[in-house]
Amino acid sequence: MALGNGCCRSALPSLLLHCHFHFSPLRRGTWAGSCYPSTSLRLNISSTSAAAAAPSPLSKSHAPCEDDSTFPTSYKTLSPHQRDQISLYVHALLEWNQRMNLTAVKEESQVMTRHVEDSLSILSPLKRAYSAKCSGSSPSSTDGISLVDVGSGAGLPGLILAIACPGWKFTLLESMHKRCAFLEHAVDLIGLSNVNIVCDRAENVGKSPQFREVFDVAVARAVAELRILAEYCLPLVRVGGLFLAAKGNNPQEEIENAKKAVHLLGASVLESCSVESHGPLGQRTAVVCFKERATPRKYPRLPGIPSKTPL
Repeated sequence: MALGNGCCRSALPSLLLHCHFHFSPLRRGTWAGSCYPSTSLRLNISSTSAAAAAPSPLSKSHAPCEDDSTFPTSYKTLSPHQRDQISLYVHALLEWNQRMNLTAVKEESQVMTRHVEDSLSILSPLKRAYSAKCSGSSPSSTDGISLVDVGSGAGLPGLILAIACPGWKFTLLESMHKRCAFLEHAVDLIGLSNVNIVCDRAENVGKSPQFREVFDVAVARAVAELRILAEYCLPLVRVGGLFLAAKGNNPQEEIENAKKAVHLLGASVLESCSVESHGPLGQRTAVVCFKERATPRKYPRLPGIPSKTPL
């Protein structure tokens, strides 16, 4: 997936911040299932600003030209169309990254190994844990999972997982307006119909009746320490669902420090497992928590408190 020379020429204007919010039905239609909200807080950019803010549309025929033999099984099993979608995402990320801080990575090959591969690597433990603990009468089924990516940033891992799992329903939760503008652009560019974007803080969304304890799975990557993440994520997960945190080489001390918080929030640590990743960051770990009881109403606490005073 080599980045074409000058394939995207337009730039983000100063008008990017001219945006507003309102409650509206999901643009691409509501998702089936009473547990999922029919409306959501979405980022909407005025037509003038949106037209100027979005880089020129990329051709949807970009084909990866990296040697995919170096990529993990999760990437190799993607269809050609899904690989094209990932290529479109990588091009857009690098283009927008020239105008805003989306990632410290500047090269396409590094985006693939440090972000795309790392995001895909959590699929296997997620599916395995969900099939074993959460799928009820159909223990082998992971169809129709509703997943929230907390602190999605540039859409990692949520947007990559949405490409890999078109039958799942994804909510990308991100508090920064500029990043939400990029996510809206990327979703439209790629043509994803299974993604909803919510521009708000996790502490606020976790108190909302629309989102509290409605998701099958919450995931987070490169957001915060585990005991802080637990307060952001577990209030959003239904009883009987999963919280998965993507962590680094040796998170055992972090896991031990988080066990009290995880228990207070109604869950327990189910497993900590190594994941397939050939990137420069070395060994990666997926920490999976199972939600056993409802989260007490006092959690999450007010915005900023979880990070300043972890449980």
